[in-house]
Amino acid sequence: MTTTAPAPGREEAERHLRALAGDSARLREDQWTAIDALVRDRRRALVVQRTGWGKSAVYFVATAMLRAGGAGPTVIVSPLLALMRNQIAAAGRAGIRAVTVNSSNVEDWQAVYAQVESGEVDVLLVSPERLNNPGFRDAVLPRLAASAGLLVVDEAHCISDWGHDFRPDYRRIRTLLAELPTGTPVLATTATANARVVADVAEQLATGGGQTLVLRGALDRESLHLSVLTLPTAEHRWAWLADHLRDLPGSGIVYCLTVAATDEVASFLRSRGISAAAYSGRTDDAERRRAEDDLLANRITALVATSALGMGFDKPDLGFVVHLGAPPSPIAYYQQVGRAGRGVRRAEVVLLPGPEDEAIWRYFASLGFPSEEQVRQVLDVLSAAGRPLSTAALEVSVDLRRTRLETMLKVLDVDGAVRRVSGGWTATGKPWHYDAERYARVAADRSAEQSAMRDYAGAPGCRMLFLRSQLDDPQVLDGTAVACGRCDRCTGTPAPTAVSPDTLRAAQRALGRPGVEIEPRRMWPPGLAAAGIALSGRIPAGLQADSGRALGRLSDVGWGTRLRALIAPGTAVDDAPVPDDVLRAVVDVLAGWDWPQRPGGVLAVPSRSRPLLVGSLAARIAEVGRLPLLGALDRARSTDGGGGRSNSAQRLRAVHGSFAVPRGMVLDGSPVLLVDDHLDTGWTVTEAARVLREAGSGPVLPLVLATVG
Repeated sequence: MTTTAPAPGREEAERHLRALAGDSARLREDQWTAIDALVRDRRRALVVQRTGWGKSAVYFVATAMLRAGGAGPTVIVSPLLALMRNQIAAAGRAGIRAVTVNSSNVEDWQAVYAQVESGEVDVLLVSPERLNNPGFRDAVLPRLAASAGLLVVDEAHCISDWGHDFRPDYRRIRTLLAELPTGTPVLATTATANARVVADVAEQLATGGGQTLVLRGALDRESLHLSVLTLPTAEHRWAWLADHLRDLPGSGIVYCLTVAATDEVASFLRSRGISAAAYSGRTDDAERRRAEDDLLANRITALVATSALGMGFDKPDLGFVVHLGAPPSPIAYYQQVGRAGRGVRRAEVVLLPGPEDEAIWRYFASLGFPSEEQVRQVLDVLSAAGRPLSTAALEVSVDLRRTRLETMLKVLDVDGAVRRVSGGWTATGKPWHYDAERYARVAADRSAEQSAMRDYAGAPGCRMLFLRSQLDDPQVLDGTAVACGRCDRCTGTPAPTAVSPDTLRAAQRALGRPGVEIEPRRMWPPGLAAAGIALSGRIPAGLQADSGRALGRLSDVGWGTRLRALIAPGTAVDDAPVPDDVLRAVVDVLAGWDWPQRPGGVLAVPSRSRPLLVGSLAARIAEVGRLPLLGALDRARSTDGGGGRSNSAQRLRAVHGSFAVPRGMVLDGSPVLLVDDHLDTGWTVTEAARVLREAGSGPVLPLVLATVG
């Protein structure tokens, strides 16, 4: 019997893999192909393989082999702190020394750089945001590019604006690629890239380095059992979680679409005796670490998370992933459910879609690339300034929210139209083309993904096959893919839908409980002097609004559903008096509001869009509470309404000086209950409170039907 001798270097690679993953580990053929291409041929490779396949093994084994041959350290661009922590732990198991620079360890950066330069470090992990930090970009990155033995781009779908999780900072990698010395190997990895994203990323990887080797594999996950439950109400979905999470294997993740929902759902589950923690982009780093550790150690049953936990979290025995609300893309869904079942034979994956999902999708879709007019306005402001401007300073002149403005600036930076420097941003003066056709195609792709997500819930065939087709799985494309035989469609055994009456009543109480606290604004937006407004710094305590209340959030699944139909921006609803059910809930909010002194009267904000709604709400509150009705503030000047003002500086600019206390109104220092329909940036009630306090009122207590956030 003849045997094939192992390829040169393969035995060494297998030895490093066993150190990383255990004595029984063996290289897959595509793993070896990628390692050989990197180590021997110094190529650029894109590996698109399912979660749990072993993509990290490729770059850690390649690192060990390259370092043994005298190469410099590996630089890994990694998008999330959770992912970095897992990668550092995995590297340590293989005897590879890995360190990181990110926003959570600023005090360690200089020591880390010194370790890298002295050769003590095998792997340096950096966040994509670090690539365009002026100090890092100008002082550290050139040395890294010159000395790196391997560049790794993890979660490489983030490079492409066709991808479901595009991040502009990743586009800086293209510049880095062009600066690498000839022969520096490059590896990009992802589990979630369809054919269009693969082609885009491969083209970008080839910058300055020849054709990219693409290795794509089948995306079936044999441990995952997919199912969809369409339940009649949000209350039923919450009750299902409380009744059935204990029946699912092990511990797992419950994904929610909004930050607020993570806190609310985790609190409800705890009230039903289920150990749960919340996790989102607003969770501070220490709490995130604690929540991750608790889930890894199975000290909690569920981590209730947003997509902030979508990439990189590695718990091989994760037993379930449940989505309370559908994400807007089957590709994003595949990535998130891929956290489960990596080291166990069976994991349950359940989707609980709701009618409110699409309203949340529309909100996130509205955050796409700005119009050409807005982009040109930013470039004009930067050009005219003659000095660096921060995003806060730009907000005074540009009607974009901070996060959207920052995203746009990062794209312009990559395109060469602006440059990030110490102190902010400057215009380069280089010609720039607004690629309207591409942005429109990306938006159309997003819409198509949302449609596909709707189809996933109702599709009659195999659910895993559906997801694989969305990702252009090569076996689906060549016709060799078969149904999974595990999902609810294949087995004909849907997940149980029953919920107990007691749990349903508890969910109804939790979701029907009205009231959200509103924190007052305490600081004026920076840069107002440029707009001719002489306000800066801290708002004097005597001119601030007090803590207020809203009936609910427009993003909620409880009162949010009712309020979206009534007052959501863009909703085509005629102005009408406040409905009785809404008034009853507002009265409940007032009854639970523990104010130190009873208001001396009720005053309405003059509403342009819903004067009847706001006026009737104020009048009926005054009637029920037996409080004097003070009417409404006057309009002191004509404005454009400011409804489209999307950032703090622009909104305050629109409302500043627009309110006045009506002639003859006497304010005697008593508290005033200030009523409006909704609160977005908070500057309308802040400006109204300033005017009232200057006219002699006591504390101003804002009450609105809904907050937009």
